[in-house]
Amino acid sequence: MTTPSPWWAPHVHADRRPRLLLRNRIVAGLRAHFAAEGFVEVEAAALQVSPGNEAHLSAFATEAIGPDGARAPLYLHTSPEFACKKLLAAGEARIASFARVYRNRERGPLHHPEFTMLEWYRAGADYTVLMADCAEILALAAETAGTARLTYRGREADPFAPFERLTLAQAFAERAGIDLLATVAPDGGTDRDALAAGVARAGLRVAEDDSWADLFSRVLVARIEPHLGLGRATLLCEYPVSEAALARPSPRDPRVAERFELYACGVELANAFGELTDPEVQRRRFEAEMAEKARVYGETYPIDEAFLDALAIMPEASGIALGLDRLVMLATGAPRIEDVIWTPVAAP
Repeated sequence: MTTPSPWWAPHVHADRRPRLLLRNRIVAGLRAHFAAEGFVEVEAAALQVSPGNEAHLSAFATEAIGPDGARAPLYLHTSPEFACKKLLAAGEARIASFARVYRNRERGPLHHPEFTMLEWYRAGADYTVLMADCAEILALAAETAGTARLTYRGREADPFAPFERLTLAQAFAERAGIDLLATVAPDGGTDRDALAAGVARAGLRVAEDDSWADLFSRVLVARIEPHLGLGRATLLCEYPVSEAALARPSPRDPRVAERFELYACGVELANAFGELTDPEVQRRRFEAEMAEKARVYGETYPIDEAFLDALAIMPEASGIALGLDRLVMLATGAPRIEDVIWTPVAAP
């Protein structure tokens, strides 16, 4: 079998270069857009005492060695979120970050171990304001790339069309015949057996050791995500609170959280929250996530105590994380994320 040429081979680079130059133009356009909207661009340190506390995110671990030789564990961040929220606590009101982030165990057409996350935060703003931000950003990326369609492997979406808006409850009912919220209690607790029965009726696999979260994810991946963002972008809203560890509960229904995800061409582009600011609730959620991580992966990450301290004085805010590389992929029609990354990480 012929070994593929490396990305730095001149003929390979010549093929990749037009998309990479478009990437630069899109980034420049986004920076100008946020500056015009009164956002301050910030840089979050990549080295953190905790990489984040989501059960299914895996980090790169390292250590700091002090002048006296003392050693302390550190991690490359999986998101600049903790640092950005500390800046909100410090008094910043509108911030944006183009951050290099690092996630282990992830590599494929849509995943890369090092990638760029665009995050922005609005103090005092409802999370629905971020939906309008997303519409502006999709249109800007398409205009900059000179295209009227976002594309990914034969699927298309009009970046200028009004977004479809769909709740998780609607999606589960329409695509799998499952009453999702009947399996969620007002306090956020979940009924694993009730969801398992619905998943089985939908013709999907149910294993004895599946948790409620496992079953939720199986339905989402198999029956819902492939249909999102086709023809136009989709906002998938109102996640059960157990699936939104950093988001505040909805005042309309405590079973769901102020969280939405943006999809185009079947690809998840962004994840947004009305931010949780209660440090005690946040601690309990982190502890639950780490218990699940220990169950599945046999490891945990430390909790950033300074982050919890900052939450206690952080103002009400909304924030969103958008995969910049994926946005560029869809705007340029690239089939793989590595096609729009200037220097891909060497594969193991």
